[in-house]
Parts: sequence; C-alpha cells; structure tokens
Amino acid sequence: LMPTCTIATETIFNQQLDSQSSKLLTMVANKQRWTILGQDPEILLAALANILSWFVVTFCPRFLPYLLPSSPEEEQDGDANSIDATKTRCISIGRPGGMEQLRLVTLKKDICTIGYNVKHVSPAPYTPADGFELPEDCAVVKNLAFSVNYADCTIRWGLYESAKKFVGYPIVPGFDVAGTIERVPKNNNSNFKVGDRVFGCTLFGAYSSRVVIPTIQLRKIPDCIDSFSKAASFPAVSLTALYALHLAGYFPGGFDEGASRHKFKNKSILIHSAAGGVGSFLVQMSKILGLGPIVGVVGRTSKVDEAYRLGCDVVIDKSTENLWSAATKASPDGFSTIMDANGVSTLKESYNSLAPSGRLIVFGFHSNLPLGQAMLNPLEWIKMARKQSNMPKFDAMDLTVSNKSVLGFNLSFFADEREILSDMFDQILEWISNEKLECPNVVEMEMENIALAHEFISSGKSIGKIVVTTEPTNSS
Repeated sequence: LMPTCTIATETIFNQQLDSQSSKLLTMVANKQRWTILGQDPEILLAALANILSWFVVTFCPRFLPYLLPSSPEEEQDGDANSIDATKTRCISIGRPGGMEQLRLVTLKKDICTIGYNVKHVSPAPYTPADGFELPEDCAVVKNLAFSVNYADCTIRWGLYESAKKFVGYPIVPGFDVAGTIERVPKNNNSNFKVGDRVFGCTLFGAYSSRVVIPTIQLRKIPDCIDSFSKAASFPAVSLTALYALHLAGYFPGGFDEGASRHKFKNKSILIHSAAGGVGSFLVQMSKILGLGPIVGVVGRTSKVDEAYRLGCDVVIDKSTENLWSAATKASPDGFSTIMDANGVSTLKESYNSLAPSGRLIVFGFHSNLPLGQAMLNPLEWIKMARKQSNMPKFDAMDLTVSNKSVLGFNLSFFADEREILSDMFDQILEWISNEKLECPNVVEMEMENIALAHEFISSGKSIGKIVVTTEPTNSS
C-alpha cells in the first residue's frame, strides 16, 4: 500500500509541477509580465524610489548624496561646471526620483552618450570607455542645444515605458539635438562632413554635449534657422505632429490621387494644448494640409494670442469658458479629428465630440500625472492610481456603429521604423525651408539650470519649447 500511495503522490506532484511549468513557459512565450497585487513591479519600484526621495529631501536632506548613484563612465574628480571641450558633459539620471536625480556630470575622455537604437556601437546610455569604431551609418554630433519635453519628467519619475524597457538606469534623457558634426566614419557614405550644422533626433541621450547618432536621423540646418536653439525646438515635436496627422489620414496628402480623407466633407480638427510643443506644429501643419476649422484649446489666457498667431481659426480658453460647449459651437457636426495628449481629463468627451468617421489620436496622458510637482510624494501616487482607474474604455461595437476610431502611438518605440520617420523628416525640412513652418516660441536655459527647466515644463505655464544650451553662451 505504501509504495502505491507514494507513487500516486509523486504522480500528482509531478502533474502539478508540469502544470505550473507550463504556465510559466506560456507567460514567457507570450512575454507576460509578473505582477504584485495586480501592479507592474517596475511601477511599484518607481513609486518606492520616488517616495524615498521625497522622504529624504523633506525630513533628512543630509542623506541625499546616498540617493545619487554614479557610473564608472563619469569623472570622479573635478567640477562638472568647469568645461573641458575634449570631454562630454551630460545630465545623468541614476534612479527614479525627484529633481535631485538630474546630475550634471563630466564623462571620461572619448566617451559620448548614445541612443538605444545604436546597439551595434554600445548599449545606451554611454559609448565604451576604451574607445569605439564609428560605424558607417553614424556620426558624432557636438551637441550645442537640446530641447526639454514633458516625457523627460516622466523618465525621471520612472514612468516612461520605452526608457525602462530599452535603457533602464542610469539614463541620459532627451530626444532633440542641434550642433555640428564632430566626427564621421572612415568610410563615410553620408552627405555629412565635419563641421556641418545639423539637427535631428536620438532615442534618448540628447541631454549631452556629444552624442552618437545614426545619420538617417540627422538633417542639415536650413539657412532660415539662425540658431541652434531654434533648430533643437523642431525635430521630436514636429515628427510627433506629422505622424499624428498621418494616423488621422491627412498625410501624405494625396490630393491628386484622391487617396486621403480630404474627400470627406468634414475637415474640422480640435487640438488640445494648441500653444504647446506638439500642438504648435499640429496647428501649422493642419493649415498647410487644408484642414478647417482649426480649433485650438489652451489652458491659460496668456496662451490665446499665441494659438491664434500659429493659425487657429477658433481658440478655446478652458480656464474661462466651458470647453465642450465652445467646441460644439465651433463645429456643430463634430470633429473629423481630435488630437489629445491630456489623458483622463478629456479623452471621454473628446471621443464623444467626434463626427461620424472621426478619429481620436492619443499621444500622451499629461492629466494623469501631477502638474507642477518636482517630486512625487505618497499622496500623488494615490491620486495617479485613482486617475488611472477612471480612464475611459472604448467598446469595439460602439466604435463600429458610430464609425469612430481611436488610435495611439509613441515615437520612442520606433527604432526599427527608420524609413517612415526619415520621409517625414524630409517633408518637415521642406516646409521649414519654404518657411511654411515656423519655429515655436523658445525659452533658453543652460545645463546648470536643468532642474528649473523640468520645473517650468511640468508647471503647465510654458509656451512653445524649452531649449537648453550646452555651452555658457549660445552658439549659432
């Protein structure tokens, strides 16, 4: 009897073990994530890191240096504020947290920052300490200006998915660069040479004075742009705007072929945050592409004039009037397109305000995150969780019977989509050269004031773009 029971017990145990192993393999095969209490462990770790920063800064600031991890690529001695032209200065974020994580550091000689899509040189965020051979498809840019985007704040908080997935920590944030070509490969097949004035995008690593970037992501700065700061204000936000209009069906135009949505009677578009970085280009591009009426939404009266100047036909100041009543008045039949990066505060009503065949384009969730907060205390995390639980859900059957679409995107995941972004960059360059696209309002700051730049953009008070220069005086 005993051997029989033992065999039976082992059989049941093995069956259970096989079942659990099968579930584990299925999770791995389907790339499912582990959860703790239903939450992504990385989000929980980011929450703990931010709360720790808040606690230390608030109650025991003398322990703050222990929260600032350094990297072996950094110079351990010397002052990062003193400039050695042969060495790269960058803003490094060692772990999720508050403003204290924005460290201005000097890297060891010959080390540059690098985006995550240049793995054939080195994993991000730094090139190898023992030097590297520059591949044929890349160049080293002496970066003289980079822009600050709201995404950079979420990277610092530990909430930006592509940054966590493709880089981790430490990370050098930033997408936009503008400067000069400092080094080209031995077998240079590009149309760039040392000294050329260029601007473009990198998939992180832009908060730096020297960056390795694929040449397909760079363009020569047109003569009509008279400073590197202005050049740095264009790439990421203009590409985001044009791709949003691509998803909306308005680019490429296809006027001659009748291939675009211009055949639809309703061409109205509503643009949230119309005076912001992406919004300012959405307004201008909508004008170029023949959409109208162009209805811009701003959150402060001080932004109304700028929205009109950019080309809005109607501007709704939601600080002084009811947003959706004014929107209905501007386009009684609904909108063919609504551009929404707000998130929970407007998504539901944006969807309800679409016309039949309308498209809601989603590319951000600013209202889900705390506005004007330098760091995230426990209460802010509770507020964010509550907002997340109130996010609208869109029913497939309702989408069908109402003839509406909801589309979302994030260009920081587009490492393998070089051709489409390159084509869009060419179109943007043509519009800039023909003076159809103008530079947004630019506020300049220096690298030493990067924390002020993050504070300003997260306050919601900025108009246009915040650009940081990497040298004490602006070069052009």
